[in-house]
Amino acid sequence: MPLESWLFFVVLSLVPALSPGPGVMLAISNTLRFGRTATLISAAGNALGLIIIGYAVALGFGAVMSTSAIAFTVLKLIGAAYLIYLGIKIWRDRSGLQAHTSGPAAPRSHTRLFLQGLFVSVTNPKAILIISALFPQFMLQQGFSFGLATILSLTYAALCYANHAAIAYAGNSLRRFLLSPNRLTFVRRVLGTLFVGFGAALAAASR
Repeated sequence: MPLESWLFFVVLSLVPALSPGPGVMLAISNTLRFGRTATLISAAGNALGLIIIGYAVALGFGAVMSTSAIAFTVLKLIGAAYLIYLGIKIWRDRSGLQAHTSGPAAPRSHTRLFLQGLFVSVTNPKAILIISALFPQFMLQQGFSFGLATILSLTYAALCYANHAAIAYAGNSLRRFLLSPNRLTFVRRVLGTLFVGFGAALAAASR
């Protein structure tokens, strides 16, 4: 893949990679609840999910999702239900984002964090549709190959991972902000509402 084409792909990918979505909300939630390491692990799961989607699109999965109403509906309902579940859990768990001067709470298992990030990623039709729109444009220009699919997938996943990592490294500042109980309650409810909102929007989305 020529360098110029790759740089153009990076520019086109920046906006969707940095825009708020379920993955970004999950990164913020994990940063506040469990700290930097937990967020980086979850972000790795999210990145792997994007790579899987990238290869799936290269193999024609994106076309199936665009034409099959049943496949799209099943996937979006699974993803919507999980996001709504996360939102309700954050809203109701008063200690879930508790900030302490001593640092974040003890994290859940690394495997669970990784799988959570992976599941949020692969069940998000928004990610599938974005990748389905971006990747074929470059595959048509360069000609299909697994090498090209690898470059595109790794690049997009790396951009999203970098965004989540930036959130993770801003954790101390976020935690200091949340030492106020009122701010803590506000942020917890905003995050919970956003997760439920993303889930509802996903459930109502059309192809």
